[in-house]
This record gives sequence, C-alpha cells and structure tokens, in this order.
Amino acid sequence: MTLPASALPFGNRLPSADDRQIANQLRQILAAHKAGEAHLQVSDPATKKPVDITLTPAMSDLFLELLRYIGSGDAVTLLPIQQMLTTQQAADLLNVSRPYLIKLIEKGDIPHSMVGRHRRLKAEDVFAYKSARDKARAEALDELIADSADLY
Repeated sequence: MTLPASALPFGNRLPSADDRQIANQLRQILAAHKAGEAHLQVSDPATKKPVDITLTPAMSDLFLELLRYIGSGDAVTLLPIQQMLTTQQAADLLNVSRPYLIKLIEKGDIPHSMVGRHRRLKAEDVFAYKSARDKARAEALDELIADSADLY
C-alpha cells in the first residue's frame, strides 16, 4: 500500500517481540478498566514527577484496538480522517485497482475533488464507502446463507 506523506510507520519497522509484549501488557491493564475511565500514572520526563492521566472510554477503546494490532505483530499506520488521498492510496485502502476506483469516482460512488488535474479523495469518504460496501456484502452473505438453509 502506498502511504500518505504524513503517515508514519511504526518506527519504520514491524513491532519487535519486546514491543508486542509491552503492547499486550498495556492492553491487559487498559482492558481491566474498560468499564469506566482508566487512570494512568506516568513520569514527566522534564520534571521526573508523576503525572496522572485519565483516559475516557473512547480513548481506551482506541488504544486497545491499536495495542491489539501491535501486540499481534501487525504493522499500524495512523491516518487523519481529513487526510486527502491520491487515487492510488485510496485504491490500496479499498484493496481494488486504481482503474476500478476511477470508475467508482466517475459513477459518483465516492466524492472527490480536483487538485490541478489530479483527483484527491478524503480518507473519511473512502472509509465511508468501505463501510457501506462491507455492510452490503455482509447482508448479501446473510441472504445467501438463509437461502441455502431453505434448501436443506
């Protein structure tokens, strides 16, 4: 996948065994506080004094998901939702060819804007299309399963 210029890979490498172990430990700690706000205490590097940090449930969920991927050794890239993507980057995110993505754009399935003579897509729009596509696929699969169950 072609990464946006602002995207930074995990230290230019896959997570090491130590990274995975630490991620799994931190994930267990955060999961234990999943019901409410998680309270963490870290040392301020400048003053060396402890600082209390409170994570809201939404922040805990985000960190838990991130740590789950790192803990299993997967590469992770953070992408701001307002990030503008090239057609190749969007095609890579959707796991489709660039020509197929261009057809989707021309049909109006995914909004885009022009920068000079180049098409750019908001990551938010690409993720919305992906979510709708995945939902439609799941519904079609459920329908197939229901139809095949009627045959038995």
